[in-house]
Amino acid sequence: MGSAVEGSEVEMVDFDDAVSVAPNWQLVWWRFKKHRLAFYSGFIVILIVIIAIFPGFFSTQDPNESETRGSFIPPQSIHFWDDGPALFSYAVVGKRNQRTLKMEWVTDENQKVRLKLFGRGYEWQVLGLFKSNIHLLALVNPDTDKPIHLIGTDRLGRDQWSRVLYGTQVSLSIGLLAVFLSTVIGIFLGGISGYFGGILDMVIQRLIELLQSIPPIPIWLALSASLPRDWSVIQGYIAITTILALLTWTGLAREVRGRFLVLREEDFVIAAKMSGCGQMRVVFRHMLPTMSSHIIAAVTLAIPVMIINETFLSFLGLGLRPPAISWGVLLQEASNLQSVALAPWLLLPGVAVIVTVITLNILGDGLRDAADPYH
Repeated sequence: MGSAVEGSEVEMVDFDDAVSVAPNWQLVWWRFKKHRLAFYSGFIVILIVIIAIFPGFFSTQDPNESETRGSFIPPQSIHFWDDGPALFSYAVVGKRNQRTLKMEWVTDENQKVRLKLFGRGYEWQVLGLFKSNIHLLALVNPDTDKPIHLIGTDRLGRDQWSRVLYGTQVSLSIGLLAVFLSTVIGIFLGGISGYFGGILDMVIQRLIELLQSIPPIPIWLALSASLPRDWSVIQGYIAITTILALLTWTGLAREVRGRFLVLREEDFVIAAKMSGCGQMRVVFRHMLPTMSSHIIAAVTLAIPVMIINETFLSFLGLGLRPPAISWGVLLQEASNLQSVALAPWLLLPGVAVIVTVITLNILGDGLRDAADPYH
């Protein structure tokens, strides 16, 4: 009994010693692993990021390829057993209703579309560097079998599954770039305001108050509506990203300013100044790293907000516009009751938005709690 108690005491002492010498990032990681929901949400976020980087690998068709005779095809399911392990889907056949003249799609169980993993299909760009035609799921007989549509098609016969995957790349990248730009602006202006004070602090704080006093939705709509309609997809992408970044940096700037007002009076900052360190070194080498964990958590929580904003603007037709593919652009197809009644699967891009936003919020909450030394 005594040896067991002594062993537990030794383990506790060893753990306390490890905690006392562990760097801050390792302490954050240990606290983060205890937040199980955030930990597992991190794996989902990693999967979403992988899909955003390689959407062509996970897609089954060219997202811009249309077929007017294949409009509003319902989702097709994948089967894994056919007198043994197999991978196939039943073909769908369209029949024109003689009374309503509406195309009605029915499953033909006499026609099986054989599938295989890591097969060849259409060519896609890998990070814009080189081309590949390898896909996670492909047809065994692409010359004779019709392509499958895992979550149906839209009114132009374009594959929704592939378009949602490519929309993940656009919407997530806009969120990341906009948050990156707003973070850089917030840290820079907030740091200047808190470190130097004086007239710079007054001007920056009045600017922040001005931007925060303007209702965000009207100014987003006004700036987005002012974009020329003839701009290319790339120009619209850059413009929407810049608009979102320029209007969302104020919160982080206020937090950085408040933190810097406290840090500039700390002993280690005063010691760095007395030892001859330049102002930039004091800021970036000594002051900013002390709040790096908080910045990471704030960035993680800001990404889903940016995704929602982009989806909102694109859904209203004021953000990205076709032929760009984003979740907001895809949801435009479901903006009227007639389309939803004919093809309810057009709402599935909204499910992708919900899953991504929820997992990012949970991940951000976990990082925020883990980065808080007083939690």
